[in-house]
Amino acid sequence: MKKVFQLQQDNKHPDRVLESIKHEVRKYVKRERKKTLPKEAVFWDFDCRFGATEEAAKVLTFSELMTALEHAKADRWQRCYVEIIARAAAKSTRKDDTLLS
Repeated sequence: MKKVFQLQQDNKHPDRVLESIKHEVRKYVKRERKKTLPKEAVFWDFDCRFGATEEAAKVLTFSELMTALEHAKADRWQRCYVEIIARAAAKSTRKDDTLLS
């Protein structure tokens, strides 16, 4: 998903606009997680970017994305760019097994 969202709309309260953006983002993530994983993968991971424009977008985690949306609303941005790319990820192996001994 690569999309520019309008944070300020004439007929709508900014809180409702933000809620609808968050809903759309969560709906996309939920739909992507339902897809069949490749054999070597364990879960879906998401590469996220967020910013005022595509060029100014910075890499974030998915949980940081929701907080960044809140900050953009508080700073009264007119629009924001959201990019979420799903990728299959394998669980990393633990290198330090001293806790199990």
